[in-house]
Order: sequence, then structure tokens, then C-alpha cells
Amino acid sequence: MSEFNVIQQFFTRPTRHTDMGIGDDAALITLSKGSQLAISADMLVAGTHFFHDADPEKLGWKSLAVNVSDMAAMSAQAKWATLAIALPRIDERWLGAFSQGFFACADTYNIDLIGGDTTRGPLTISVQIMGEAPKDSALKRSHAKVEDDIWVSGSIGAAALGLAHLQSKVTLTPDTLDACLRALHSPTPRASLGIALRGIANSCIDISDGLLADLNHILKASNLGAQIDLSDIPCHHDLKNNLDDTLIQSCILAGGDDYELLFTAQASQREALHQLSRTLKLPLTCIGKTTASLELNVIYKSRHLLITKQGFDHFGE
Repeated sequence: MSEFNVIQQFFTRPTRHTDMGIGDDAALITLSKGSQLAISADMLVAGTHFFHDADPEKLGWKSLAVNVSDMAAMSAQAKWATLAIALPRIDERWLGAFSQGFFACADTYNIDLIGGDTTRGPLTISVQIMGEAPKDSALKRSHAKVEDDIWVSGSIGAAALGLAHLQSKVTLTPDTLDACLRALHSPTPRASLGIALRGIANSCIDISDGLLADLNHILKASNLGAQIDLSDIPCHHDLKNNLDDTLIQSCILAGGDDYELLFTAQASQREALHQLSRTLKLPLTCIGKTTASLELNVIYKSRHLLITKQGFDHFGE
């Protein structure tokens, strides 16, 4: 099967809001009046971001979902994506399952695949995503204010705990393992929340590399510090019941792969956020406050935790 047969068979679908998609040298799109274009890209590499024997359908979902999460963090509506994929060889069964998962995510969030590339090489998946936000409405990391509440959506740490099980660092019960592997392999990007936070949140980021690492991105961009309480961070009950364990603390604070939204808002927005939580049927939890000092402090049982790792770094030791 040739490269062009692969594209035609597995990755060509009708588009919904694209002037011209796959089939020419470039796609053509028209932006809505008064909108800005938001663009992000993410790469998944076998052996670094996923195991070589990963379920291809779940991998297809995740490869697009993590990019939708970036759009959510910017309060942008995801609309278009490109996919560049390097394959060691043509495996039609693998490609069929991967594309099924990819397009399941695309259909869920109403995204057009409008182009990309295929080549031979170590399994690598690169997605570029594009979306729209009304002009000057996108959420930015740099707009947090002193004494903002710090909020997270959903639950934190389960994906990292699932990975720890796969790496034989911990043994989980079947029910807990199922929940953790679902969080790891099939994340749910908070697209509706991201758009709903316009006019409510001051800053936002999605949690990919670790809660502390990503919070630090907001703090550095906004020239602030923060204090959060480990006990307030929402997490699976098996994590919550073992907060004294250093592995559990690491999963929650530095594990990453959560793809929940971490955002700041003024205290006056608390009731609006509680109402939004009820409307979306999505837990939103306040875990701390920003501070004028430039330090990031984590409190647990009225003591400051000594933090040795804040998150994942591709080039860290």
C-alpha cells in the first residue's frame, strides 16, 4: 500500500467547516468574523509518550484529545487539525484502529482533519490543531492576579498512578486500575469548560506535564507565587486515602497526563464557578491562592512539603 493509499483509505473524511481539506498542497479555511486563530501542536513518540504495544484505537483518541485540551486551555473552539505520522511499516489493522479512535475524538469535538503527512520511520504522531476564539477573549497564562483563587477541574493523579502500575512501581486493585488506565489512555479534554470560562477566569492552562510544573508556567508568566494545599486537590479515593505516601504525592503533584484545566479567578467568581460546575456536571475545586511572593508552596497537614520534582521534562535528568 502506497503513502497516498494510506491517506485516502484511513484519513480522508468529509469536512464540516473547511473550504478545502485533504487532497491539495494546502487546506483552505475561512475564519469567523471577529475571531482570532489559535494554533497548537503536540508530538507523541513511541517509547517516550506511549508504550510500543499501546492499543492503537485509544492512541488515536489520545493523540487528538491532548490537542483539544490545549484549545480548551485557551478558551478556543477547536475546529481543524493536521496529522503527520511516521510508521515503521504499513499495518492496515493498526491503521484502521488508530484512525477509528482519532475520528471518534474528531467527531465528538466537531473537528475536521484537513491535511498532514505520512512517512516511514520510528512510530511518531504529530498533530497540529487550530481553533477560533472571539478577538481578545482567549485565556492566557500571563493574566493571573494577586490573591486569585486557584482551581482545577475533574480529578488529578489517576493517569500517573496507572502509569506507575504499568511500570511495576505499585500494584493496584482491578477497579482502581481500570479507572486509572482510562484516565491515562482515554483523557477527556474539557472543551466546554474552557469556553465557559471566558469572562470568569483570569488565566488558564491544561495539566499535561504535572500540576506543579503547569501551575509554575502561569506563575512565571504572571510574575506571581502561590500556595496550595495537597489535601484540597481532588483525586481518586485510593490516592486520597494515601496522601502520606511519597509516590502518591508525586502522582498528584508532578505526574501529569491529567488533561484537566488549571485556572485562576477572583474570589468574587466563586459562586459563578460553583454554578458552572453544576451546569457542566463537572467538579471544579479551589486548591489555593496566588501570592505576591514568587514562591510556590505546597501545604500538607499544616506543614510545607519539600518538593523535589514538579513534573515531566523531556530533557530533564
